[in-house]
Amino acid sequence: MAFSNTLIFWHLQNNRELPWRKTQNPYFVWLSEIMLQQTRVAQGLPYFLKFTEAFPTVFDLAKADENTVLKLWQGLGYYSRARNLHFTAKYIANELNGEFPDNYKDLLQLKGIGDYTASAIASICFNQPNAVVDGNVYRVLSRYFGIKTPINSSSGIKEFKALAQTLIDTKQPGTYNQAIMDFGALHCKPQNPLCDSCPLANSCVALEKKLTKELPIKEKKIKIKHRYFNFLVTITDKNETIIEERKGKGIWQNLYQFPLLETSNNIDEKEVVSSEEFENLFPFESTISLFNTKEIVHKLSHQHLHTRFWIVKTSEVKTKTLTWNQVKKQPVPVLISKFLDSYLSTE
Repeated sequence: MAFSNTLIFWHLQNNRELPWRKTQNPYFVWLSEIMLQQTRVAQGLPYFLKFTEAFPTVFDLAKADENTVLKLWQGLGYYSRARNLHFTAKYIANELNGEFPDNYKDLLQLKGIGDYTASAIASICFNQPNAVVDGNVYRVLSRYFGIKTPINSSSGIKEFKALAQTLIDTKQPGTYNQAIMDFGALHCKPQNPLCDSCPLANSCVALEKKLTKELPIKEKKIKIKHRYFNFLVTITDKNETIIEERKGKGIWQNLYQFPLLETSNNIDEKEVVSSEEFENLFPFESTISLFNTKEIVHKLSHQHLHTRFWIVKTSEVKTKTLTWNQVKKQPVPVLISKFLDSYLSTE
């Protein structure tokens, strides 16, 4: 009880003014929690404001087409979150008459909602005693209790969830959950935690045993996969280009890109031109030049994309072309968006 009381008291003195904190509307809380997964508040806040302006209710989000949703999401990454968000909005609007489930178990059944988000919505919006466990909570609990179980192991996930559940203030679960998350984000930070002014310092195991830098413990990361992308940027005599939608279950599903030649290693101009993909795309005379002389390495969580943009000028192509203004309206990955900014600024 002392632990939760201390955090709530700290929270009342250090509460962040955030728009989703001013409401118990589950639509806004759900939207914010999905956006802030793998995303810092400073980065997520402008997107939240854009989304709530464009889609003030779950019905508005449900009625939007996926391209519009993905375009507004552009830059936040982890695009499956946006697709799941849209899917669930349609389900809630059409099947549940716009009413969110009011308990953890039923919230968990919604696509894109896991333990953390279900706990957050249930506690903040419906006063249900379900403890949240995110990266901030893992850090606070592992340090305070001196727990060395890896937080990304199956046993660690169960251990920390069970512990968190025993600590929650059942009378004000939403306030407690927000308190411990904020405490991890602002005070018990990953680097340079504010131990000197910590209200929990007298009973923190990590501080006593000098384990603050070691905790929390994570199992070794998944090996990084290296991929080699050669984007073929078409420029016709009409100054139009070609983009295509990415299909399948890999990265950037349903986003748009230039025709892609993926190889097992970096290749030169001669190898690009002699590839089957190039010959099929450019049956007429063409010239080719490398836009970025220095390779761009775009880093995703478990992949590094070694990227080159090849400018291919040709009189015509057999594929449908778009103007640059049309291209700019399509949802694209950050990698493509940055290229467009760079290329079009030189035109």
